[in-house]
Amino acid sequence: MDSASINKVRKVAIDCSSSGQRIDNFLMRELGGLPKSKIYNIIRKGEVRVNGGRIKPMYKLKDGDEVRIPPVRTNQDKAKPVAGDGLKELIGNSIIFEDDAFIVVDKPTGLAVHGGSGINIGLIEVLRQMRQDERFLELVHRIDRDTSGCILIAKKRSRLREIHELLRTNKVDKRYCLLVRGSWQQGLAVIDKPLKKFNLKSGERMVRVSEDGKKSVTRIKILQRYNQATLLEAKLETGRTHQIRVHVASCGKAIFGDEKYSSKDDLELNKKIGGKRLFLHSASLEFTLPSSGKKYTIVSQLPDDLKAVLNNLQETGELNA
Repeated sequence: MDSASINKVRKVAIDCSSSGQRIDNFLMRELGGLPKSKIYNIIRKGEVRVNGGRIKPMYKLKDGDEVRIPPVRTNQDKAKPVAGDGLKELIGNSIIFEDDAFIVVDKPTGLAVHGGSGINIGLIEVLRQMRQDERFLELVHRIDRDTSGCILIAKKRSRLREIHELLRTNKVDKRYCLLVRGSWQQGLAVIDKPLKKFNLKSGERMVRVSEDGKKSVTRIKILQRYNQATLLEAKLETGRTHQIRVHVASCGKAIFGDEKYSSKDDLELNKKIGGKRLFLHSASLEFTLPSSGKKYTIVSQLPDDLKAVLNNLQETGELNA
């Protein structure tokens, strides 16, 4: 947003792309960089109006509403980070599916899905810079920065609401491929342990199994056994932060390359077999949209760097599954 647009009153007509969104969240998008407390303040003071009337922060916008946005000052005097051509090309080449409702990106490892917390720019910001003609682009879900694979982006608010309901009712089949150290127990097919977030003294965010945590369920399938490791498929029934990583670590089998939840010995072995990062890959997404009946099946193949780790293990000899 340029400086001129924030120094005068604007009136924005709401269409179906923003219908159903709360006014406070709408303003956070329109007035990027303005603190949430300031947004609530201008709503309470009546400086923000919908169809000429005062509203509350939880008011949900409707198709055809006209929103009055007052002139404001933001702390964004400096320019927002701009994605370089190389990053845009990487993201463009990583799009593996697109229609009028969704974009699916085969996210490279090391790229955050959004900016913040010391990260200047993430996948969604890059996409918005690449697709400035798109009125709406939002992440449907998130995967860790070091995790590669399928990430879903909605191009319409109505589709975002629809798939969020599918996620809430466990009607999106999300599967991950991961490699753990040692031999996975044959009968351990379901991990049902509540998870809770906490922060270390350093401020680093972590997750642990805790009785007062949120219900978390991961289904595990053995794909291949190796001499020093087991290749697994994980199907998520809930979508908690670090869920797969913490669940398998709680069973004594940390994911190779996991610097948060594995031991020093685990990390050393990962290096010996050629691992350079977290061996966790978002391999597939499958769901059916109720509104259209359209079935989506998106598959991301294992990246070359993870295939190389498996090839190195293969050379050491396999165990029977």
